[in-house]
Amino acid sequence: MPNSARRMHPLARLAAAIVALALSGPVGAVQPKAGPAPATTAKTWIGRTGEIEAYLRTAPIVRTESTERGVTKPVRAFFESGGPVASMTWKALPPGRSNGFYESYKSEIAAYEIDKLLNLNMVPPRVEREMDGQPGVAVMWVDGARTFAETGGVPTPPPAKSRAWNVELIRAKMFHDLVGDLDPNLGNWLVDPAWHVILIDQSRALTTDTTLVHTLQRVDRALWTRMRALTEPALTQALSRWLDRDQIRAVIARRDRMKKEINRLLREKGAKQVYVR
Repeated sequence: MPNSARRMHPLARLAAAIVALALSGPVGAVQPKAGPAPATTAKTWIGRTGEIEAYLRTAPIVRTESTERGVTKPVRAFFESGGPVASMTWKALPPGRSNGFYESYKSEIAAYEIDKLLNLNMVPPRVEREMDGQPGVAVMWVDGARTFAETGGVPTPPPAKSRAWNVELIRAKMFHDLVGDLDPNLGNWLVDPAWHVILIDQSRALTTDTTLVHTLQRVDRALWTRMRALTEPALTQALSRWLDRDQIRAVIARRDRMKKEINRLLREKGAKQVYVR
């Protein structure tokens, strides 16, 4: 990540780029260098999460290489050909402060588990795995998708995809608010050829900070219904291996702050102007 990008406050870095697309209109904030080609989704894990999680945990690694992705520069590990996943990224990141942020590989896994609870399907599979005797997170490497940084900014879809794309962005922002992802930079948002958003690198999320990363203007009603249904006991059951009690309670606190803001929007604008579906 360039030094100039690091100096920019993380809560403003992505929000400035996508604010126009988060509204109802189809116009993108930044024209891409090249949009994704039509058609196939890169979300190959949907309907196969159990199989892929088991593979990430146990499949033999045939070679590794360093990467330049993000500030954590994870290792990319390759499997034998023919499996459900070609490669994964792996990073240790023991819980603690680094580069001015609290970071943890456990936050990565917890974010994925929350994605599953919400049936969101934006976060690729990830599990705990040891390499060289050190625990870390193994994350499915998503082939066939590019980061928003690689496309030159937030991509602008073809007109036929504009409404669905805006909903994708709204849902992603709602998720970032819920998990408190304090580093929503363009390198952590991916787009696939079917114009789906994929979210990676939540190592700085799920702290006790209850700040909302994005200011919402529109809301996906179905996703919000699932978020409102989350309870501390349900989250504790799913996340206690990865998060402590205060971190879990912070999820509920952020959700309640979202509720306050969404209720204000509903009072001021009405449901038709707030809910996108």
